[in-house]
Amino acid sequence: MPRKNLLPRLAFLMWLGMAGLASAQQTAPPAPQQPPQPMDNQKEPSAAPGQPADSSTDDEGGFVFKKEVQEVVLHATVVDEHRRLATHLDKASFTVLQDGRQQTITSFHRDDVPVAIGILIDNSGSMRDKRDQVNQAVMNLIRASNPQDKVFVVNFTQNPYLDQDFTSDESLLEKALHQTSMGGSTALYDAVVSAAAHLKNNAPLDKRILLVITDGNDNMSRVTLQEAVRKLQDKSGPTLYAVGLMGLTAQHEGRDALQKLADATGGTAFFPDSLDQVSDITRSLAHDIRSQYTIAYKPQGGGSGAGAYHPIVVEARAPGLGKLTVRTRNGYYNGEMVR
Repeated sequence: MPRKNLLPRLAFLMWLGMAGLASAQQTAPPAPQQPPQPMDNQKEPSAAPGQPADSSTDDEGGFVFKKEVQEVVLHATVVDEHRRLATHLDKASFTVLQDGRQQTITSFHRDDVPVAIGILIDNSGSMRDKRDQVNQAVMNLIRASNPQDKVFVVNFTQNPYLDQDFTSDESLLEKALHQTSMGGSTALYDAVVSAAAHLKNNAPLDKRILLVITDGNDNMSRVTLQEAVRKLQDKSGPTLYAVGLMGLTAQHEGRDALQKLADATGGTAFFPDSLDQVSDITRSLAHDIRSQYTIAYKPQGGGSGAGAYHPIVVEARAPGLGKLTVRTRNGYYNGEMVR
């Protein structure tokens, strides 16, 4: 079965004025007699027959989260001064500001809901001696996650390859992690943009996560770091977590890039001193993802023009817990995924 290169399809759709769409076959360019449907690809999934238009559900008819079309949905992690998860807060503990104005929270819950996860792993030559431990750490995350999670795997060098599409099958995911035809270049930003587009257009679940593991700087992408950050800040964009295997070296550019990608989406960037720490990081990530609050609000005030950016600040307070820190996305661009 041929590997799927996400990049040719990405370039084609960027030419049409859209972000890249993942999982295009490397040898199958779009047929000219079947023009693309950019509006359908960018809209929220339409309701199934007999299903209310303001609800969404997984394929097995599981968790349903009501939301209006204009609502903003945030997934938030809260930690105390000792970096311990605060998992027993109520709706009244949270304050949400958009464009500097307080918003009314319309939906609130903290449940272990299924998640769509994209795993992106650097497949460049410098990762050769690290892949076995990295693969084991990723499998630890998968095994510690919700069994209904849907996961896909992208291995990337100068091109991102979708080596396994959405599945809950551990054996298929493990097989995809071992597609390690090492290359010499690292097109991290291209891989992130392609994977984010794949989540947006194909994810079977509303909650979306990207995990990126790399050991170097981007040196090959067509898009810039700024463009990648902006494309992640779609209203339905994913939370990005990053593991930078730079050790104690002075690769400040690579570390800063991972930090910016994570911060923009409410995720976290980790920079372990050794490979031995990566398994502990991925296990803690699985716990973090399953302990998040889901907060929704219908924006009030602020500009609404296409492409307008809306900064978001979320705060949490609770008696006896001291200073709390909320990690969630720091804003979004109005309208579709920004070009």
